[in-house]
Amino acid sequence: MSERDPALPAVGERIPTVGEDEPDLPVTHAEVETEVEAAFEDIDVDAPRVGILMGSKSDMPAMEPAGRELEERDIRHEVRVMSAHRDPDVVAEYARNAKMRGLRVIIAGAGLAAALPGVVAAHTDLPVIGVPLTSGSSVAGGLDALLAIAQMPPGVPVACVGVNAARNAAVLAARILGE
Repeated sequence: MSERDPALPAVGERIPTVGEDEPDLPVTHAEVETEVEAAFEDIDVDAPRVGILMGSKSDMPAMEPAGRELEERDIRHEVRVMSAHRDPDVVAEYARNAKMRGLRVIIAGAGLAAALPGVVAAHTDLPVIGVPLTSGSSVAGGLDALLAIAQMPPGVPVACVGVNAARNAAVLAARILGE
């Protein structure tokens, strides 16, 4: 475990401000996290900028075009398999830590109930692009997944590309990044 940087305030420690007339208030986790994020924002690292997620290894062939498109554009990315149904805690942890690890956009491919993009979006403020995928048991050629991704509740936005359109998701991710 690494030691805390003494230059950063500890949770509960007061941050002094110049000319303050307000009572001493403790530092919140959010304030410390924001300060740490700001410190890391300008550091150029080899961390991936785009995360490509899928719920099952069987989704890999449909999601590979996203990785190829990002490679052609020299955009660093990572590929992970995690299920919103079988491993919800893993998905939530990945999404919560994505920004701190350097990711700026997440592409999530899912079929059938297509919960993965929405679960990721519920746990991050990064842009999430959903890719509806077809399978042998899909309804109407992936319409079930398309509707599950496109019809998110207010406050949990997920961009949605066409069915099996992983390459378009990568193109959109590149545009979000300004590439």
